[in-house]
Amino acid sequence: MSSSYHTVERLGSRDHRRGLRAVAVLEAVKGLLALLAGFGFFELIRHNVDLADVALDVLYFLHIDPDRRIAHALLHAAERMSDTSILTVLTIVCLYATLRFAEGYGLWRQRVWAEWLAIASGAAYLPFELYKLVRHPTAFHWAVLFINIGVVVYIGWVRWDDVKGRIRSPHAAWVPHGD
Repeated sequence: MSSSYHTVERLGSRDHRRGLRAVAVLEAVKGLLALLAGFGFFELIRHNVDLADVALDVLYFLHIDPDRRIAHALLHAAERMSDTSILTVLTIVCLYATLRFAEGYGLWRQRVWAEWLAIASGAAYLPFELYKLVRHPTAFHWAVLFINIGVVVYIGWVRWDDVKGRIRSPHAAWVPHGD
């Protein structure tokens, strides 16, 4: 028996499987990208590459003027990297990827806890995305904001649809959702 339960209405009403799986794939891709970035960072460290030179190369590759404030902050952070801060960065990357993979798994399996996690984690990013958009509006920032809002609204709608189903039939039988 699974630790996750669904009502008969949830299984019988609107099928959100496709939408939830699309969001699950998005979350898994975010986790994979984080791991790839962490692995790339680890490879740079392992080969004793000067992080300040790498940061400068990245700025030139992205056509970002090194005299800008964000560029100065990136270069300063690269120069100050120590073994402790490198380990901290890699730990955070692994934790972030684990969270994204867990959320993706839960959404793929239509778990309620994953839906709530998706709403909370997506909503937590919105103020930062809005701040970035106000400070430096780009097509990329707009796209990230709209995708995140879309995910939060969609998952909120899935949760609301489930609640409405329970309200319509308060005596619905709980059935286990097998793994």
